[in-house]
Parts: sequence; structure tokens; C-alpha cells
Amino acid sequence: MIKVGIIGASGYTGAELVRILVRHPAAEVAVLTSRSYAGKEMAEVFPHLTGFSDRVLETFDVEKVAAECDVVFTALPHGHAVPVARAVLERGKRLIDLGADFRFRDAAVYEAWYRVVHEAPALLQEAVYGLPEFYRERLRGASLVANPGCYPTATLLALVPLLRAGVIAPEGLIVDAKSGVSGAGRGLDLRTHYAEVNENVQAYNVGVHRHTPEIEQELAVAAGKDVRVSFTPHLVPQTRGILATVYANLKAPFSTGELLEVYRYFYQGEPFIQVLPEGVFPQTKSVAGSNCAHLGAVADPRTGRAVLLSAIDNLVKGASGQAVQNMNLLFGLPETTGLDFPGIFP
Repeated sequence: MIKVGIIGASGYTGAELVRILVRHPAAEVAVLTSRSYAGKEMAEVFPHLTGFSDRVLETFDVEKVAAECDVVFTALPHGHAVPVARAVLERGKRLIDLGADFRFRDAAVYEAWYRVVHEAPALLQEAVYGLPEFYRERLRGASLVANPGCYPTATLLALVPLLRAGVIAPEGLIVDAKSGVSGAGRGLDLRTHYAEVNENVQAYNVGVHRHTPEIEQELAVAAGKDVRVSFTPHLVPQTRGILATVYANLKAPFSTGELLEVYRYFYQGEPFIQVLPEGVFPQTKSVAGSNCAHLGAVADPRTGRAVLLSAIDNLVKGASGQAVQNMNLLFGLPETTGLDFPGIFP
């Protein structure tokens, strides 16, 4: 059995990791840590885990975690995963970071957007960006995985195949994305109080969201040149889900059917990517609770643009489910292990 440690287990992504891993046939949750709830059982903090997890949350002890676990998931604020990664990697164990500390290949980009000094820039060259659909072979031999952000996951799944195929131009890309409230985390914040969110849709961090450079970094790899995007996230009054609507200029008058065929060819055999039929569009409720991504597209001949749509569950394919998918790759397991379940509807 793979011995798993989760650092920061009392957040939403930590709870999702436990929910997935308690039914994973090849994994055992060995250590759970929490700064706020140490000494309490996981099921006391998250009652939906009653009968599935009786493990007690512990104060973080890096030596204990590194000694007792084969793989460690870090679900921590940016800047806090570096010392954990050092300790875990020094002992020959593996680490999957659900935060931002290892997502950037250039430490200067991370420091400019996150306003902290990166204390282990050499590890950025060792880290593998954890989108299996693009980096599967590199992930198989990795020790350090940078799990992608939720908005980048939805956006990149929609854009990368068409950029690689030369169907859309890398200039003038616009990403309009909506996320449920769980994307803001479990901490108390006036913006996510019920009365503030209910019956309300609001844009936030317009032009300055920290997922912007992450999206641009990976699009540049696909395009073979620097890419800039206009990215605007919105908070919508629901718990889970991301819907990204992406606008891209077509390089030739392609049809909707041809755009969808590019997707089908690129994602053939991918267990978690579903390309929807022409005229059927992704919706967050269809993927809620699953590790699936639903993709759709429309070619708009009037404007010469492609309208691309991508829906994921921000806590699963956008975070914890993708992290377990990466763990499966690290340990030579079928990618679907522990993740082969549909979404929850309604």
C-alpha cells in the first residue's frame, strides 16, 4: 500500500483528498495534519467522512511525515510548501504540491506575482507540471509534482490542442471564467459570506489574477512563443465548478465540426476528457464531484473566432482528483485508480 500524508488536511482540497483516497485500493492515509484542528478526528471536522476516516489530525512534524509516508500532498498557502518539499525529497519520498510554489519554471515570475521570495529555485527545474494529458511521460518518473491551478486546468484543456494544431492564433486570447465559492477556500472572508454571494455574480482580481502567468506559461509551450491572455475570473453563487469560456481568433475558416475533431483526435483514449457533440455545451453540474472535464466548441464565422467551453469540478479535476491522478502515475498505477466514478446529479 502507498502510505499517504496530507499537509493541510482541514481545507476543502484536503478533505477532497481524503474522500477520494479512503476508497483508493492501493493507498492508505497515514498522516493528516492541521494547524487549526489538531487533536480532532477528520470526521469531526468533516462529518461527511463519518465511517470512512477516524484518523486524528496532527500538528505538522516534517520528520514524522517524511519518515512514515511514501508520498506527501501539500495543501498549503503559497510559500509554505518549500521546506516540506526539501525534507520529503531528501529522504527519497515524493511530493505533490496543490499550491503555487512549484508551478513556475522561472522563479522571477513567481516572485513578481506572489510577492514572496522563492527559497528553492533549483527545485523548479525538478518539478513537473501536473497536467497528465500534456505531461504524462514526465510525470511517470517524477519526484516533485506541481499540481495545476483550477482555472489553468480548465483553460489549458480547452486551448492547448487547438494551439498545437495551428487552428487558432496565440494572439488576442480572452478567457472568461466562472467559479463556485469553494474555490476561495475554507477561510473566513466577507466576500464569500452567504449574503454577499447569494443572488450575485461578481468579477474579481481583474487583470491581476495569479493564475494568469501560469496559463501563459503553458500556452507559450504549446504555441512555441510568448503568449498573453486577458483573463477575468468571476465568483458565482454555487459551491463547486468552473466554467471557462475562451475566445480565440481562427487562423482559417474552420467549422465547428472541425474544431471538435481536433479535440477528439488530441484527447483520444483520455479517460477523464469528454468532448461533447456539436450543439451540446459543457455545464458545471455535469462534472460536479467527478474528475472529468467536458469540452465544447463553436466556430463563429461572423467574427472569425472560436468559442471554446470547458467545465470541471474545481475541487476534483481542478485540484484533489488531479493530484490523485498524478499519484497514480508516479507509482505506476492505472490513472483511473480510485477516480473511476461519475459526477453527482442533480
